[in-house]
Amino acid sequence: MVTAFDGQSHSTRSDGSLEPAEVVARAAAAGVEVLALTDHDTVAGVGEVLAGGRRLGVRVVPAVELTAVDGAHDELHVVAYGIDHEAPGLVAALADLRADRERRVLAMADRLEELGLALARDELDERRRAGLPLGRPHLARAVLGHPRNWPRLAAEGIAAAGGLFPAYLVPGAPAYVARERPTVAEAITLVHEHGGVAVWAHPFWDLADPAEVEATLRRFAAAGIDGAEAFYPAHDRAQTHLLDDLAGELGLLATAASDFHGPEHERFSRFLAYETYGRQPRLGGLG
Repeated sequence: MVTAFDGQSHSTRSDGSLEPAEVVARAAAAGVEVLALTDHDTVAGVGEVLAGGRRLGVRVVPAVELTAVDGAHDELHVVAYGIDHEAPGLVAALADLRADRERRVLAMADRLEELGLALARDELDERRRAGLPLGRPHLARAVLGHPRNWPRLAAEGIAAAGGLFPAYLVPGAPAYVARERPTVAEAITLVHEHGGVAVWAHPFWDLADPAEVEATLRRFAAAGIDGAEAFYPAHDRAQTHLLDDLAGELGLLATAASDFHGPEHERFSRFLAYETYGRQPRLGGLG
């Protein structure tokens, strides 16, 4: 069994800071044996990472991270592993999701300006022209990078994205705009239609209550999900064991990921950064 598996990483094609080739190079240097580049709603970097993996001896699993809605929750994530990343139907579906993501991000940008914050829009405009996904981290950089905001942000105790998000860019915050699609069930169907394995990413990052996580994973299993990401940097021992035990009971994979976004990221800056707490990932054909 391969133990050096890292099932989430991000590049400049979504909200990471490194080019795809540099992501796989960093993964190889960190000892990763199996890697997935899971940019949000795009497979634009997968080919580059596959080529880099062949050069560097890293097995790359074609992947994408889909953001989905489930009832009151509109920021749950389903990772698609082993997809046919060049399938025209998948490429078209992802383009549609990115268009909806762009609509939403631009609406949040407008709200931030209505709240009196200035935006350095260069990155937003460049990504729109290039057809790359827009996300809240790009909005955060646009706010944090404009000097007119600095006195106000200092007065509010905001020095980085980690402070800006809860103040302005999460559900219930004044600039937040909710996502409307796809549902988790629709995301699972999209993954399966293109030959992939669907895994619920970082359950305890998005939901806090263990009982809700358990009930939700049972529902997702009934809808056809193939696994849960049990091993994750933000999961503690109890959360990891709950997910691993429940995935085992339901016959699901229990995957692992560091969610690497770049070496300077305030939280997700290292590969293989998750704890296993005495357990082992169950990866099926992924590992």
